[in-house]
Amino acid sequence: MNTIRVLVVDDSAFMRKIISDMLNKHPKIEVMDVARNGKEAVEKTIRLKPDVITLDIEMPVMNGLEALDYIMEEIPTPVVMLSSTAKASSDRTMVAIEKGAVDFVAKPGGAISLNLAEIEHILIDKVIEASRVQVSRLVKQEYSPVANSVERFKSTAHSSNLPIQYGELTNNPVKLSKKHKTFVIIGTSTGGPRALQEVLTKLPANVGAPILIVQHMPKGFTRSLAERLNNLCDITVKEAEQGETIQDNVAYIAPGGYHLKFKKEGTRYVIWLDKSEPPRKAHRPAVDVLLENASTQTELQYVTVIMTGMGYDGRDGLRALREVESRTFAIAESEKTAVIYGMPKAVIEEKLVDEVVELGDIANSIMKTLSLRG
Repeated sequence: MNTIRVLVVDDSAFMRKIISDMLNKHPKIEVMDVARNGKEAVEKTIRLKPDVITLDIEMPVMNGLEALDYIMEEIPTPVVMLSSTAKASSDRTMVAIEKGAVDFVAKPGGAISLNLAEIEHILIDKVIEASRVQVSRLVKQEYSPVANSVERFKSTAHSSNLPIQYGELTNNPVKLSKKHKTFVIIGTSTGGPRALQEVLTKLPANVGAPILIVQHMPKGFTRSLAERLNNLCDITVKEAEQGETIQDNVAYIAPGGYHLKFKKEGTRYVIWLDKSEPPRKAHRPAVDVLLENASTQTELQYVTVIMTGMGYDGRDGLRALREVESRTFAIAESEKTAVIYGMPKAVIEEKLVDEVVELGDIANSIMKTLSLRG
């Protein structure tokens, strides 16, 4: 891995030094310069062409969102936002992700944080992760759905750099039944907020199934994400609440800090939020936990979607779902559109998926699968 050259942007001299010192500790990261506001950030990005930018949101002269607009327009560069956990700041962070930021780090102590050491490893990991992103995938683009995504994947697999061929998808695709209730489960991480927007805004109001979502994100930000998506979608999108009844045509996003599970009470299924189970693969919520919980509800059937994200959260859970012979149809996002290909790659290589489709086709694939229930 080549040295990752980072531009640190923050209006506080104290914060610039703390962040720079943390990043410079890593042998493969070099803080090449700092900027005091968004205007300086734009100028130095154009002149120095850093590999990654850490960008504060609240700054004078030009704030982080304004700077991000210029950067993504003039010289698209991977950006990791730094945000306080205040509601207004978390809302603006979701806007930043939509505008093209790769990810964000929540400052544990507010805008001027004295506790940044708590998130040192998180910041370093996210900077390294951001450096690996293909910048072209950060620029907002329109995806054109293709009717038969499986055939499209079959015809292009040999010419792409995907690690598998079409015949190595699961050999036992499942046809769902109208006799059994269906849940849609979506798991994602880095790049997920934009991917979720792309998928959920294409779903009709009458999906005909509930949607349970695990997006790796800390406490305080999942509510902002849910509210923003709810304003954009025909379906209802909300942060999941303990004990609420799971309803069709509603997407429930796991709250940061809690594993999302569900259980049956009488004839209804209810949300179960678990803070007692430790993080899985450093994540709470974790996709594996939700899928493993789903594998215990054998009277249900599932459409499972694994999208962009680093690591392999979702692989073990999807394997558990397959092993109980549940009626599960699994979809993975293609390498062609995933901001980070780790999570989809993990389930594809394990032959756990039925379709590999580009981001713009996932909503169509979900609806096609639901409509073909026999």
